[in-house]
Amino acid sequence: MHWSSRALLAVSTLLSIGTQIYARGVEYPASREYFYIGGEWTPNPAGGQIITNQLYVEHLSPIYETTQDYPIVLWHGQAQTGTNFLNTPDGRPGWASYFLNKGYEVYIVDQPQRGRSPYDPGVGQLSVYSAETIESLFTGIQWFGTWPQAKLHTQWPGNGTIGDEVFDQFYASQIDFQNIPTTVSTINQKAGAALLDKIGPVHLIGHSQAGPISYLISDARPDLVKTLVVLEPEGPPFENRVISNLTTVTRPYGLTNIPLTYEPAVSVPAVDLPFQSVPAPAWGLTDCLIQKEPAKKLPNLAKVPIAVLTSEASFHAGYDYCEVKYLQQAGVNAQYLNLSSMGIHGNAHFMFMELNNWQIADVVEAWVSNATKHRTG
Repeated sequence: MHWSSRALLAVSTLLSIGTQIYARGVEYPASREYFYIGGEWTPNPAGGQIITNQLYVEHLSPIYETTQDYPIVLWHGQAQTGTNFLNTPDGRPGWASYFLNKGYEVYIVDQPQRGRSPYDPGVGQLSVYSAETIESLFTGIQWFGTWPQAKLHTQWPGNGTIGDEVFDQFYASQIDFQNIPTTVSTINQKAGAALLDKIGPVHLIGHSQAGPISYLISDARPDLVKTLVVLEPEGPPFENRVISNLTTVTRPYGLTNIPLTYEPAVSVPAVDLPFQSVPAPAWGLTDCLIQKEPAKKLPNLAKVPIAVLTSEASFHAGYDYCEVKYLQQAGVNAQYLNLSSMGIHGNAHFMFMELNNWQIADVVEAWVSNATKHRTG
């Protein structure tokens, strides 16, 4: 195809306009489509059949040019939907616009049984977070947080408390969620595998509850996950810890509550996957539970470069290092992206919505780009 000088000038002008629009804080121009993937036909108690456990997927493509080989898939956490990544609660463009501007196609999901992925009434157990819980764990933690790093929180756009306009907007986005962990894991892994089968190789980014989900999807389709970034994954290994030490085993497979592929195989986790406690190496950190040696390996996850990203002021700051330690012990190429050690300060659990969200996206994109270049296979 031969382009006239007028056509080239028009394209150049459009690209310039697009950059200027993005620079002013408006959504980066993109084309949009959506589709549903996965799910199964099940009998309807009222008669007939229904589809359950399908996954809503929003697909955004840069309007000007796609320059990256693999798209970004953004998987949200508990009580959330894919809107997490579209805008911030104070109206700034979110990570979707950031990655579109970098030339990536972007896929954003609503977990099965969440948001625009329909919930079959009467199935499982629905829960919802109170506004006070959101304040104390995520937004107003400098006032309410009870872990050592909480007082360092400065990046939330607003004061993070009930009645603040930004907080109220964020809390309005919270949604009821399926609260049976094994059900959540199973339906997300199945839907995630179906999505990757449809769209091909991706860079997967999972937040919080989607940390274990991302491991499960990567375990099921290791050749289709080119890189995996887990943002403060639900954990740490074997536990479901929020603030203080807790030794109740809620993740019998170490990173997940349903099976992962281990070598040698794990049939009965309590017998085949024994663990030990490792003392905290410094003030402000908690102890870790890791495998007893000789450690079993995670051969499928070992094919995928993985980064664990942690903010300075989050309750995860005390224990996410355990996640990295566990992955590395199991033979996984895992890297710790500790924002505070990079000079990025004041963030909490929802760092991708906070005042410096693009600065953190820069860290993620740089790691993804570098890991892609050095991945073998």
